Amino acid sequence: MPRSVQKLRGIAVSAQGAKLSRRGRSLELELGALTPFVTLLCVALIAVLALVVDGGRALSARETALTEAEQAARVGAAQLSVASLHAGLTTFQVASATAAAEQYMAAWGHPGSAVVIGTEVVATVRTYELATPLLALVGIDNLPVSASASATVVVG
Repeated sequence: MPRSVQKLRGIAVSAQGAKLSRRGRSLELELGALTPFVTLLCVALIAVLALVVDGGRALSARETALTEAEQAARVGAAQLSVASLHAGLTTFQVASATAAAEQYMAAWGHPGSAVVIGTEVVATVRTYELATPLLALVGIDNLPVSASASATVVVG
């Protein structure tokens, strides 16, 4: 056996690294066979990371928008007095309630619209785009976020 061959646990490897022989059989080495697998695994892990991070940010933004809409609806409903509900709503009270709700949403940075329907104030945060830096790697640059909530004045 030439000096360029080393024996490791019954396997002889030539110095050139081109052939592998074991008990008289010769097999070609598959150098780099794991490279495509590792590459695909890394891409898959980055995609999962992007979904977790940017998806979490999107859920958080949706909850924030919903909270703003709920609070704006409550602010608008607070403008409607119980006495005026018994007597019937006037245009001024409706305008005051919608303006208060819309001002609240604008103050928190997400403008929206409000409407009074009977004794209920419905506030809707306008759709805005949330930037997704990690999902942008797979072509999703932003996600739309919006929310709507209502508050009802209870006459007791």
